[in-house]
Amino acid sequence: MKTTYQMFVETAVPHNQLIISRTNLQGIITYANETFADISGYSVAELVGQPHNIVRHPDMPKSIFSEVWKTLQNEEIWRGYVKNLRKDGGYYWVYAEISGVYKDNQLIEYKSMRSPIEDEMKITMQNTYDALKKEEEGLCRAVIYLSCDTILKVQKLAIDEKKGEDEVINSILNDTLF
Repeated sequence: MKTTYQMFVETAVPHNQLIISRTNLQGIITYANETFADISGYSVAELVGQPHNIVRHPDMPKSIFSEVWKTLQNEEIWRGYVKNLRKDGGYYWVYAEISGVYKDNQLIEYKSMRSPIEDEMKITMQNTYDALKKEEEGLCRAVIYLSCDTILKVQKLAIDEKKGEDEVINSILNDTLF
C-alpha cells in the first residue's frame, strides 16, 4: 500500500530518447539501457536479472499481457500502450514495440523499444484500461483517505497474517459489507 503522494506523480519520458530492454524467453531482463534505468528509477544493475514485470503497473489489465505473449508466440511484433510502475511508486506511460530476436532462425530473446506518448493518448488509454480492469477483473480504481492509525493497523494486520495490505482491506470490507 503506497501511503505517499508518489503514486500520483508521473515521470515524463523525454521525446528524444528510447527506452530499450531485452529479456530472455522467460521475461527476465538481460539488458536495460540507461534511459530505462533513469525513467524507471532503478539502476541498470537492479533491472538486469529481474522479471520485466518489475515495472508492471497495477492499472494494467492482465489481458494486455496475455495479448503480448500470444502475439510474440505467433512470431509477430506487439505494439501498444503501457503504463509502467517506477521504483518509487510513481508511473510513466510509453508506446511499446516488443518483438522476438532470432539467430539462425531460432528465437533467442525478446527486445522492447518504448517511446513517449501524448497526454491525450494517456487519458484515452487510462480510461480504456480502467474499463478493462472492471470488465475482466471486477476491479475499480479508488482513492480514499484513511487515518494514519488505520493505516498502521492495516499494515500490522498484513504482517501478522502474512498477506498484502490490499488483501487485508478487502477482507475487512467483505466481512463488514456482506
